[in-house]
Amino acid sequence: MSTPFGRPMREHFLFEEGNININHGSFGTYPKPVLDALRSYQLQGEANPDRFLRYEVSELIDRSREQLAKLLHVVDVDELVLVQNATTGVNTVLRNLTYAPGDKILYLSTAYGACEKTVDYLTETTPAEAVRVEVAYPISDDELVARVEKVLKENAPVKVAMFDTVSSLPGVRIPFERLVAVCRAAGVLSLIDGAHGVGCIPLDLGKLDADFFVSNCHKWLYVPRGCAVLHVPKRNQDLIRSSMPTSHGYQPRERPGKKKISNPLPPSTKSGFVRMFEFIGSMDYAPYLCVPAALKFRQEVCGGEEAIMSYCTQVARDGSRRVAEILGTEVMRHDQPCPVVNVRLPIDPPAGDVTAAAAQARIGAVNAFVEKMMLSEYKTFVPAFFHNGRFWVRLSGQIYLTVDDFEEVGRQLRDICSRVGRTSHLTELEDK
Repeated sequence: MSTPFGRPMREHFLFEEGNININHGSFGTYPKPVLDALRSYQLQGEANPDRFLRYEVSELIDRSREQLAKLLHVVDVDELVLVQNATTGVNTVLRNLTYAPGDKILYLSTAYGACEKTVDYLTETTPAEAVRVEVAYPISDDELVARVEKVLKENAPVKVAMFDTVSSLPGVRIPFERLVAVCRAAGVLSLIDGAHGVGCIPLDLGKLDADFFVSNCHKWLYVPRGCAVLHVPKRNQDLIRSSMPTSHGYQPRERPGKKKISNPLPPSTKSGFVRMFEFIGSMDYAPYLCVPAALKFRQEVCGGEEAIMSYCTQVARDGSRRVAEILGTEVMRHDQPCPVVNVRLPIDPPAGDVTAAAAQARIGAVNAFVEKMMLSEYKTFVPAFFHNGRFWVRLSGQIYLTVDDFEEVGRQLRDICSRVGRTSHLTELEDK
């Protein structure tokens, strides 16, 4: 490892002075060597756009796919394609499936909002029904798995079940490996939303054998936004007939009188599945091409995947404890460690029914106040949320952070929370 973790590692990144980037989990970031690779590919593209987009990009994407296949233990590289983000991958899967009356889509209440809205959209436009499994922490992995098994049996037939690797709010590592096995035994398709996946926690997709898996590369792998990997085993590729959006790789079904639609791209011997995602329209493909540069940085500068994940998890664990001590609160308990943690805020919940409109408005105002004040006064953003009757913030461990950084954020939060406690009316928060 050429650079120690912690403050020395910060020099490889591009943060403005004063920004403690303790929210790596939302958008990720990437180091300067990866920025150099990104700019190089963009310049290559502008030097001769037709040559680059028609002939060169596909081979460069293949290099990224090959390295990701090795990292994720996928034997057949043609089971991996790149998409812009995990939400696009989830939409690609859910919108390609066909639903008959009675078919259901199961998901946890902690699912990412955009993905839950995708399910809502499908229930409005197809015969599919939604099954929402309520989850409130603390809950053990055993309890969660048992609850999902029970709900699956009670709501058969479930067409597909969607689970996170690490949920968004709260940030908790889900026992997705066990849930995939539960789905397999029940004859239910499994879709894993690994937005916080590759680069965040160890992954072996060959061993996992989920029916569909998508993971952002731009969050934890240090690849520029937006880039995600979508894994579809060969057995399920016939279910995915279109990219999102539908583009030149789509193969319409033959029907009498239907003329063949021309494809302006060069001919290829690649599989239809791979070809479908290779070019979806005019966009900046440079982030897709930066996977090798990101993996090189992680190996040569950081010491490899295990070293990175170990440090990020440890600094998150130790740092969150100190934040909780400073705030006089607690760290959210869950079974499996990961570099995403949640600390309770010293803010009283609304009195009475928290589902009432006034209480929901107050909750939204408090969360917005904490987020806005942290960013405007301290240059640091923390996702604030309300879960199981309490206010929390989500914090992310990363190689450029130290426990001292967490302590500073704890003091900042203590200041902001003390001001929330002095505002008794919603309008006072909205005016801040």
